Amino acid sequence: MELRQLEHFVAVAEEQHFTRAAERLAVSQSGLSASVRALEHELRTPLFSRTTRTVRLTEAGQALLVEAERTLAGARAARDAVDAVRGLLRGTLTLGVEQCVAGVSPARLLAAFHREHPHMEIRLRQEGTSSLLEGVAGGRLDLAFAATVSPPEWRGELLPLAREPMVVLCAPGHRLGQEARVAWTGLHGESFIDFHPDWGPRRAADEAFAAAGVRRTVALEVNDVHSLLELVHEGLGIAVVPHHFCRKQEARGLVVVELDGAHRPVYESVVLLPPSRAMSPGARALMTLLREDALR
Repeated sequence: MELRQLEHFVAVAEEQHFTRAAERLAVSQSGLSASVRALEHELRTPLFSRTTRTVRLTEAGQALLVEAERTLAGARAARDAVDAVRGLLRGTLTLGVEQCVAGVSPARLLAAFHREHPHMEIRLRQEGTSSLLEGVAGGRLDLAFAATVSPPEWRGELLPLAREPMVVLCAPGHRLGQEARVAWTGLHGESFIDFHPDWGPRRAADEAFAAAGVRRTVALEVNDVHSLLELVHEGLGIAVVPHHFCRKQEARGLVVVELDGAHRPVYESVVLLPPSRAMSPGARALMTLLREDALR
């Protein structure tokens, strides 16, 4: 079993398509297929269930994927450690980020990182909180910026980024549009617009509503902040969002209403890091830039 074969296997598993995986790896499709077949022959079991339209992992393939990602992450860490001793920062930095996370500008931070370390390849993955946790824990991601979490048996580090209140956004013509504050009971019966349950703002809102004992209906579920704000503009519902969403250009014209009462929802963001001994040189360099930026 070779690292190259594991790289090919992981690419097919992630793309769920041999052609796209081959394009991503810049190899021929026939060579990629032969590599996967050789791996299946060595392990004496099919790793993928193939049809004319789909490619899915078998149970054996799912088991291998976890170990393959861990093995490849270890190999990358070994190469990066040797380069670091030589005074070079090469390899790949794979960063995960939740959408519109507070307390950091990923674009600005990565631009500064690229200027200082031009030989490092940067990969960015935008995912929800659960996926980011799994990515850092499994070595698929070097680090991630996410909403605050209390994961069971988390062996890495959680560094705070920002903490801010969540507020209600509504269209000017909404019945709440003339209010500065609203009690939880005042939201009863409203139709809500919110994110997929894996996104941090949705999780924070769900927990706050549950703590306040208020049931709500999320009628419109989206995966990006711009769609959410557009739907609120059109009066199709209200949204409970982190306060920094109000500063976005797309939020102009919307009414911001503070939540009153004992269970005011708070949105917190954190940096998800592996244990210090497992942190890649690229992740260490990025964290150095982040701390320097925070001191300015």
